[in-house]
Amino acid sequence: MNSGPNEARPASRRPRAVALIGPQGSGKSTLYDALLAAAGAPAGRRNGDAKQRAMGTEARLGHCTFMGEDWALLDCPGSIEFAQEQAAALAVADLALIVCEPDPGRAATLAPAFHALEAAGLPAMVFVNKADTLGGTHVRDTLAALQAHSRRPLVLRQVPIREGGEVTGYVDLVSERAYRWRRGAPSDLIRIPESMMAREAEARAALAETLADHDDSLLEKVVEDTVPTPGDLYRPLHADVVAGALDPVLIGAAERRHGVLRLWKALRHDVPGPEETAARRGIAPEGEALAQVFRTLHAGHGGKLSFARIWRGGVKDGATLGGARIGGITRFPAGEAAKVPEAAMGEVVALGRLEAAATGQVLSPSGTAPALPFPAPPQPVYALAIATEDRKDDVRLSGALARLAEEDPSISIIHDAEAGQILLAGQGDLHLGHAVARLAEAHGVRVTTTRPRIAFKETIRHAARHHARHRRQTGGHGQFADVTLEVAPRTRGDGFAFEDRIVGGAIPRKFIPAVGEAAEEAARKGPLGNPVVDVQVTLLDGAFHSVDSSDMAFATATRMAMQEALSKAEPVVLEPVDQVTVLVPQDGTAAAQRLLTGRRGQILGYAEKPDWPGWDEVQALVPESELHDLIIELRSQTMGLGTYTRRFDHLAEARAR
Repeated sequence: MNSGPNEARPASRRPRAVALIGPQGSGKSTLYDALLAAAGAPAGRRNGDAKQRAMGTEARLGHCTFMGEDWALLDCPGSIEFAQEQAAALAVADLALIVCEPDPGRAATLAPAFHALEAAGLPAMVFVNKADTLGGTHVRDTLAALQAHSRRPLVLRQVPIREGGEVTGYVDLVSERAYRWRRGAPSDLIRIPESMMAREAEARAALAETLADHDDSLLEKVVEDTVPTPGDLYRPLHADVVAGALDPVLIGAAERRHGVLRLWKALRHDVPGPEETAARRGIAPEGEALAQVFRTLHAGHGGKLSFARIWRGGVKDGATLGGARIGGITRFPAGEAAKVPEAAMGEVVALGRLEAAATGQVLSPSGTAPALPFPAPPQPVYALAIATEDRKDDVRLSGALARLAEEDPSISIIHDAEAGQILLAGQGDLHLGHAVARLAEAHGVRVTTTRPRIAFKETIRHAARHHARHRRQTGGHGQFADVTLEVAPRTRGDGFAFEDRIVGGAIPRKFIPAVGEAAEEAARKGPLGNPVVDVQVTLLDGAFHSVDSSDMAFATATRMAMQEALSKAEPVVLEPVDQVTVLVPQDGTAAAQRLLTGRRGQILGYAEKPDWPGWDEVQALVPESELHDLIIELRSQTMGLGTYTRRFDHLAEARAR
């Protein structure tokens, strides 16, 4: 595993990686295609009207070259249900490009992205897409709405030029140059309109003041009311972006290719190199090659592909990495697969046939690479019970599910022995629908889905006793056992207990364990058909026969006594109740509370989530039977943003709605 010829390139020319993130409908994938096209590559596979394109469920990787520099673009799914794909891409990116619409009312949809980037310290830029639809909306209103959800300062790099009520171009605040957009062609350089002078000066002053917070020389000019030069602004702007101290905001319209070239130049200037990203992640520049897997794909006859970022050194096809021999290195120029002999430091590639490599794992030639931070998958919020359509596929199902979970860590496979079901758990109905389709299309196993069974239990309201005698005479030894049992309720959560109160040898000691085991076995299915919990079983009296009594006879008598005693003790069904924590934007808090109470939930309280401005956490106790499709309705009432976590809290008597 030696360094390839590309290793000799200057640090500033090493390949850089940008992850495009943003909510569904923001035009993120259209911008991805436009960036590839502006770099001289075909626009990718998604053509035609953006409104008719299928929603992305997996990150797309495309390579291109812009002004002699190599880039990897990662187009991440916009739906919150596929957030793990986005998180994995951000773990290996040098910068996140946040794509949003100009509508201030949609600003809250960016809150999870802002929070994730701030927590990771990852540099970011914001691209306000569809700027040609601004109409009467002012970009500063959009900026203010976005700022309410970001702890980093958001600074305008450009202000729109309006002509006849339409946005036709922009003024770049750093260079103080104005451009008029031309569809499908580079913009025209024009004079700054007279009507824009005051607005441009105001916005440029605001930009300078923000940048001066971290630059003493610029601060002097601001204090002395000296107009800064473009160079005075470029230097601190680049430093602040790389440090994650602020996010610059640019505008454009990807569908018309407006502002895309200007965006490329901003990326080229301000995106940190892989050396800076590696240093931020604590990776030393010296040492053996390191590659981190961020995505796994089982490509049928093509075998397993491990998508990875090369953090140090270079890798060659056929070299050993993580204890296995690399079986092919693939790049994706304009999104199309192409085999290459090697990959240099900074590149994002797919490594073939590393069967033991796991998503998130750091690979090295020695196999002793230290772990690097990688996002843990979110807790499942939606589950379906699955079964094969063809019983002959039962044997193949286990392997297919293992490969599915390896490809998508946010999928959980749960074997519910009590219910006798296999559960597929994930982030929503769309997420699991995609997983079921992937099982069929990529792994050749078709399954049916049903709602999971709830693990109901039962207990008793009062004590009851019953006497049972088992007698059977056959040709040889017969069977005889006589027991008197009492069942009584215990405190919720105390479980099952057995007590022996036999005195005077009414039942020999050697038969007592058989009575206790049979009583516990009988409690596994009570009169109402559910496991019985929180009961005390007491053996009070009995009788035996010196020849015909046996463990089997006493077990049979015990089961008879248990069945009758439990039936007389007023059995009741218990249902599991979970403590649920719902996370929603504050304007959705009331709707979330109504939703929870409508599902027999008991609201425990709500408060603003720490470090999440504008978001609340609502705490409630909710029966598990009411949670199956909670996430679907919650998201429908919160612009797709609401989510929740849960944990088992207690069992409670089931009551009709």
